[in-house]
Amino acid sequence: METIINPDPSILQLDLPDPEKDDLNNFEFLDRLQKAWSVCERFDLHTDIWRGKILRVVRDKEKRGGEGRGAGFLQWLREMDISKTRAYALIQLADSADELVVGGMLDEESVNNFSRRSFIETAQSSPEVQQMVAEAANKGTEITRKEVRRLSDEFTSATSPFLPEEVRKRTQENLLPPKIVAPLARELSKLPETLQEDLRKVLRETPNVEAVKEVTTAAKWIGKSNDASLSLRVLQCEGIDLEKATKEAQRIESLGLLVDALTQAKTIEASVLRLHSSWRKLGDLHEKLWLESGSSTPYLREVLNTLQTLSGATMRVSLGNLFGGKKIRLQIVEEQADQLEPPTI
Repeated sequence: METIINPDPSILQLDLPDPEKDDLNNFEFLDRLQKAWSVCERFDLHTDIWRGKILRVVRDKEKRGGEGRGAGFLQWLREMDISKTRAYALIQLADSADELVVGGMLDEESVNNFSRRSFIETAQSSPEVQQMVAEAANKGTEITRKEVRRLSDEFTSATSPFLPEEVRKRTQENLLPPKIVAPLARELSKLPETLQEDLRKVLRETPNVEAVKEVTTAAKWIGKSNDASLSLRVLQCEGIDLEKATKEAQRIESLGLLVDALTQAKTIEASVLRLHSSWRKLGDLHEKLWLESGSSTPYLREVLNTLQTLSGATMRVSLGNLFGGKKIRLQIVEEQADQLEPPTI
C-alpha cells in the first residue's frame, strides 16, 4: 500500500510584501515575490505527484481485473474532468518520483527543495545529471530549473562524443562556456556522421566561441533541412544526394535559403494531398446529388453546375480582390501508381 507523505506545513506559509508600503526597493520586492512563487511550485509538485499516484492505482486496477480494455480508467478520467494526456503526464511524474526517491538517489524530504518544473527537468535528464542534482538537493540546496540546466550543460559539454576533443578540453578549462557548447552537442547529434565530421573539422581548426556559435547555427539549419526533406515525396527518387547538396549550400552560405525552399515544398505537397482528397470527395458528392436531382430541382441543379468548376478535372478558383480579382486555373491529372511522380496539378 502506498503512503502519502504530508508536506512540511511551512511550505504553506507565504511571506508576501505589502504593496501599499515603500519599505522595500523594487529588487527586494520582486525577490520576495519570486520566493513566494517558488513555494507555490513546490506545493504544486507534491500535489501532482500524489495525483499521479492515485491515477496509477486506478490504471493498474484496470490492468489487473478491469473490463473493456481500460474503459473504466477512461470513464474515471471523464468523471474527474482530466484529459488522458494530463493523466499520463501525472503518472509519469509519479513514476519519476519513485525512481528518484525509492531508488535511493533522493531523500524524501529533499523533494521540498525542488520547484515543479525543476523536478520534471531533473526527471528528464541523464542519470549522471540526476545524481548531481539529487546530491545538491539532499544537502539542502534549492533546485531551480536554471540550476538543472546548468548542470546538464556542464555534463554534456564535458562528455558528449559528438564534440571534438579540442572543444571538450577547452570547456573543461573554462575557456568555452558550457551553455553554448551543450546546444552544439545536441545539434550535432541529430546529423548524419559525414556531416558531423565536416563540422567537427572546423571546430578542431578554430575551437573558439565564434566558431562554436557559427557551427551550432549551421548544424541547426542542416538538421532542419534533413527534417523537411524526409517527408518530401518529390525527393524520394534515385539520383538525389541531399547530403552533398546540403554541403554545397553550406559552402556558398545559402543553408537558410535551402531550408526555406524545402519547407515551402513540404507545405505545397501537404496542401496538394489535402486538395486531392477534398476534390475526390466533392466529385463523389456532386455525382450523387446530380443523380438524385432532376427537372423538379432547378435551383439545386444551378448550385451543382456552379460547383462543377471545382469538382471537375479543371478547376477555376478566384484569388479574390487582394490579387486584383485574378483567377487561377488548375488541372488535375491522376497518374498510375507505378509512376513515382505525385499527382500533377
